Amino acid sequence: MTKKDLLTPIGITVGFAMVMFGIMANAGFGGFRSFIQLSSILIVLGGLGAAILVNFNISEVKLTIRVAKEAFKTSDMNVKELMALFVRLSEKARREGLLALETELEEVEDPFIKKGILLAVDGIQPEVINDIMKAEIVAVEERHQRGRAIIEKAGEYAPAWGMIGTLIGLVLMLQSLTNPSTLGPQMAVALLTTFYGTLLANLVFIPMAGKLENKTYHEIYLKQIIIEGVMGVQDGQNPRILEEKLSAFLSEKEKRVEEEELPQDGTVGEAANEA
Repeated sequence: MTKKDLLTPIGITVGFAMVMFGIMANAGFGGFRSFIQLSSILIVLGGLGAAILVNFNISEVKLTIRVAKEAFKTSDMNVKELMALFVRLSEKARREGLLALETELEEVEDPFIKKGILLAVDGIQPEVINDIMKAEIVAVEERHQRGRAIIEKAGEYAPAWGMIGTLIGLVLMLQSLTNPSTLGPQMAVALLTTFYGTLLANLVFIPMAGKLENKTYHEIYLKQIIIEGVMGVQDGQNPRILEEKLSAFLSEKEKRVEEEELPQDGTVGEAANEA
C-alpha cells in the first residue's frame, strides 16, 4: 500500500521559501520582485524543455511523468511486515497445503507477492520461480532507470541553460554600453538565468532523481526478501526457521527490538528443533 510522501513537497517548499526569505531579509519585498524576470524564466524553462524533447522520445517523456509522481509517494511495507506475512503463509501451507494459500492472497495487495505464491501453488519448480521473479526485478530496475533518466538530464541541462541566458544577457549589455538605462535590465537577465537554472537543478531535479533512485533500491531490496519468503513457503520450511532466515534482512536496531519482543519460554528454539 502506498501513501503520500510529504517530505518531497515540504523540502521543495522550504527550499524556495528560505531563498525567498533570504532575499527579502536583505532587500525587502521590492528587492525580491527584482528576482522575478520573465525573460530569464522563458530562457531556462523553454530551453530545458526543448533539450529534453530532443534527447528523448514521447514514450520516455510519458514514462517520466509517471515515475516522477513516485517521488511524492511512499510505501508502508517493511521487513517486519513481510516476515509476519510469510510466517503466516508458511504455517498455513504446512498445516493445510499450498493450495490453501489462494484464499490468503485475497488480503495481499502486493502483486509481486501474489505472483510468487501463485507460481508456488501451481507447482512450478523452485529454480524456475526464482528465475521468473529475479527477471521481474531486473525489468523493474531498468524501467525505473529509464523513467529517472529525464529528471537526471534535467538536472544537468538546467544550469547549462542558465549559462546560455547569462551569455545572451551579456551580449545585449555589451551592445548597449552607450545607453546606461538598459544596462540594469540586461544584467538582470544575464545573472538571473544562471540563478534559476542552478536553483532548479539543485533543489528540484537532482534531489528528486536521488530520491527516486533510493526508492528503487528499497523496492528491489524488499522484492529480494519476498523471493526468499516465497522460496521458504514453497519448500515447506518451519515457520520459525523461515522467520530467522528473513530476520537477516533486519537492521541491527530492528533486530534488537525483535529480540526484546520474543517470548522468553524457549518456544522459538523448540520450533526450530522440530524442522
